[in-house]
Amino acid sequence: MKCLATMIAASLLTLACHAAAAAVLYVAPNGNDGNPGTAERPFATLQRARDEIRQRRSAAAMPEGGITVEVRGGTYELAQPLHLTAQDSGTPNAPIVYRAKAGETVNVAGGREVTGWKLVAEPAQLARLDESARGQVWQADLNAQGIPDLEGIGSARTYQSDPGLEVFFQDQPMTLARYPNCGYMTIASALDAEGKPAAGIVTSPEGRFVCEDPRSARWAKQQDIWLHGFWVYDWADLRIPVASVDPAARTISLGPRPGQSFRVRSGQWFYAQNVLCELDSPSEWYLDRGTATLYFWPPAPLDSGKVVVSVVRDLVQLDDVSHVTFRGLLFEAGRGSAVVVKGGGGVRVAACTIRNMGNWAVKVYGGTGHEVVGCDIYQTGQGGVHLEAGDRKTLTPAGHCADNNHIHHTARWDPVYQQAITVFGVGNRATHNLIHHVPHIAIGFTGNDQIIEYNEIHSAVFQSNDAGAIYTSPPDETWSMRGHKIRYNYLHNIHGFQRKGCLGVYLDDCFSSADISSNVFYDVATAILIGGGRDNLMTNNMFVNCGRAFSIDARGLGWAKGVGVFATKELHDLNYKQPPWSVRYPELLAILEDDPLAPKGNVMARNICWGGPWGWTQAEAQPLVKFENNLIGTDPRFAGKPPADFGLADDSPAYQLGFQPIPLDKIGVYQSADRASWPIEHSLRP
Repeated sequence: MKCLATMIAASLLTLACHAAAAAVLYVAPNGNDGNPGTAERPFATLQRARDEIRQRRSAAAMPEGGITVEVRGGTYELAQPLHLTAQDSGTPNAPIVYRAKAGETVNVAGGREVTGWKLVAEPAQLARLDESARGQVWQADLNAQGIPDLEGIGSARTYQSDPGLEVFFQDQPMTLARYPNCGYMTIASALDAEGKPAAGIVTSPEGRFVCEDPRSARWAKQQDIWLHGFWVYDWADLRIPVASVDPAARTISLGPRPGQSFRVRSGQWFYAQNVLCELDSPSEWYLDRGTATLYFWPPAPLDSGKVVVSVVRDLVQLDDVSHVTFRGLLFEAGRGSAVVVKGGGGVRVAACTIRNMGNWAVKVYGGTGHEVVGCDIYQTGQGGVHLEAGDRKTLTPAGHCADNNHIHHTARWDPVYQQAITVFGVGNRATHNLIHHVPHIAIGFTGNDQIIEYNEIHSAVFQSNDAGAIYTSPPDETWSMRGHKIRYNYLHNIHGFQRKGCLGVYLDDCFSSADISSNVFYDVATAILIGGGRDNLMTNNMFVNCGRAFSIDARGLGWAKGVGVFATKELHDLNYKQPPWSVRYPELLAILEDDPLAPKGNVMARNICWGGPWGWTQAEAQPLVKFENNLIGTDPRFAGKPPADFGLADDSPAYQLGFQPIPLDKIGVYQSADRASWPIEHSLRP
């Protein structure tokens, strides 16, 4: 609740500052950067407002109440990122605030509108299209519109870190021409270097395999085809260009990748993209980079919305900036991330909507006390909010916070290990967020003393199986990343890829010392997995209608014993026998003399398991785990009917075992002046 209190204090401080004597600059779409920035004669760009603040600060002291830049409704197409440095900072009592005018939509866009559309009519061009697309596909010349940067899938230099140029229509991301239009093709047989079928993981220079779908025969003469696949594991994807297609043999070869080999496995899945002849349904597009011609089959008449292509990468960059707030703005259509913060302190992104970005919504590296609060984040190419700061050597917390955000439909470009929220480093928080329809991890964490609480997560981890909705993101082979609190969260409807299973909370590869308490797990394949770690507390949780409540293994005593080499070295590097480590984590002092790879110190107590099986503990771990006062298979007597009501009746037998009420009414997003929208509407449907 500290972050909530901090936000309330910040809001009151902002009001007090404005009451004091905040100077106000104005920006409007019909303004002019030659104007003085008054309400009657506003600036035209955010950059001009930034420069005016610099001039005023160099000429005089900061106004007592800070400076507010009020941005009027409209679209502001950026030609380059808005870049702020230390000279653009405010102070705690005199912040700089960039805010949308109340009741108006301010769109800060990294994209350009595409006009000059013509229906494809020339016979040579029509012949390149699927028959179903003829008469439906339009074309536009991007060179003629001053859009020279065409990098992306199919370009000479393809960015694996972001999709490059993308197309949006009616504020929705469109689909690069692909086959199949949804779902995947399958590797029927992986071939070895001699072209013979082989079992298991097959490594070869050609990456050749059999695909029995006859559709691939159409691609033999196509250029710059890329395959996006899960070639070996369901948690590792890669985009690889096609070297050749043999229609007669029904084989596809990957590459070229000089000096390197490809690893593929039969039964794995992939799809083809950047294929002009597969532009065969509404919403698909293809860019011929040789002629800079964009082909597009709109899902509605072109005059019913704008076609926008992403141009600028990061929209706002802050380096060593402090006490600057962005409030109520809409960021979209960039190739990178909307807001990137490095260093500084007290930067707030509040009540903003961030959508249609190629990478993340907000990324924070270093600094202290940065907050992302009340934002609506969706349709990002990768993740939502990344918070990485704090000093592990000294255990100094950063105090960053992601609170009260609604994050959904993320990772459309890069579907695994692109979390809705990450808390890395020391002492950061993810609280009161609603996260859903994320293909892999909802919240990832590493480091020390992270707080993950009061979040609702559902419809996550549907692209993979060996993953968790709340997951210890790599590197996680360590005993030192301690002090985490995972509590008061509601996780539900989480099943894995093709409903083959996944985890709610997953502590991978000997990750140790997390307090997983007072959470509600409903309809989760396996609620908690302890992957060989130690000193983990699992108390006061509800497991209702889950495939399994928990799984505890002893991998450190078997196949994963190699993690001890890194984990031991890390302890010494951190001076774990000296303050602050010896004081903060005294249990580490004797760990290397106490069979450190054994899963000791795990506790499973005062939990409720109803409507599904209890759990599994590996034989080697069984005597090392403390089980006590768990209500297993006995009706806990709910006051209502889950999932509508998880409250317990006053005479619940769980109370006799020491179970404490979970504050269900506090879980999830809440109404606030810092919320981008209210009420929040969402569904379990895709």
